[in-house]
Amino acid sequence: MKKEIAIIGAGISGLLACKYTLSKGFHPIVLESQSSIGGAWTTPLEITKLQTSKQLYQFSDFPWPSSVTEVFPSQHQVLEYVEAYAHHFDLLRHIEFITKVVSIDFEGPSDEEMRSWHLWGWRWTGEPFSSKGK
Repeated sequence: MKKEIAIIGAGISGLLACKYTLSKGFHPIVLESQSSIGGAWTTPLEITKLQTSKQLYQFSDFPWPSSVTEVFPSQHQVLEYVEAYAHHFDLLRHIEFITKVVSIDFEGPSDEEMRSWHLWGWRWTGEPFSSKGK
């Protein structure tokens, strides 16, 4: 059984996290409060454009389409690009839309267990850190 990973939001970071966890063999569940993907790119003013050139604002494994000739694409073009990325990598099936996260609780080691862990030397000497951090 694959381990499930919850990801909050289907904006650019959420989509990247979804794709990455899939590549590592996990089962991501993206919780998106809206009815569509795109995060901040879904609601800005119509005249909004990228402030960074598209060459610096692209997924490393998914280039901008040749139809986008502007150096600073519009909000609409950015949103279409993000949507195309999600479709290309079949990420939509991992997204639960209209799902608002209202609270998160930590499940893991207790504070007492955390305090009992040892920090080991950064050069893997096997010696714990001293009180001076060395």
